[in-house]
Amino acid sequence: MMSTSQIYLVDSDVFITAKNLYYAFDICPGFWSSIIESHNRKCVFSVSRVKNELLAGRKTEDLYQWVSDTLPKSFFLDVDDADITNQYGEIMLWAQRNPQFADFAKAKFAQGADGWLVAYARCHNAIVVTNEQSAPESKREIKLPDVCKQFGVQAQDLYTMLRTLNVRFQLQES
Repeated sequence: MMSTSQIYLVDSDVFITAKNLYYAFDICPGFWSSIIESHNRKCVFSVSRVKNELLAGRKTEDLYQWVSDTLPKSFFLDVDDADITNQYGEIMLWAQRNPQFADFAKAKFAQGADGWLVAYARCHNAIVVTNEQSAPESKREIKLPDVCKQFGVQAQDLYTMLRTLNVRFQLQES
């Protein structure tokens, strides 16, 4: 794998979608191993608020077990820092004061981890990795790529991150 000094912050939707669709634990264990390997190389992380979202699921689910038992504790970065909290405050003010968004969209955004991801990324020049697609005209949802753009944070999809990190999945012999 190639080395990179770039830090990637992964959104919860990446893990949830991977588990439910194309990288299910029983079909592509290499994906999950690559996340840990990339983390061990200090390239891939997330924030503590994403961990909270992922652990809100059923304790019997594969993803819950992976997050709680397999993923290194250091994967989830702490956001309880004055600079990050200040950035988060700016992001929340922008969202709450923006007349484009419906009240329920603002409430949902305030409850989620997206604002914390952008705040951390902005403070540490990290890239946010998400499956969400930009929808700048949306009134019903505040899309993570649009928040990133508003605050000068780079956002990209999972495949771009995997390609940049030169991740390759190999067929395992039975």
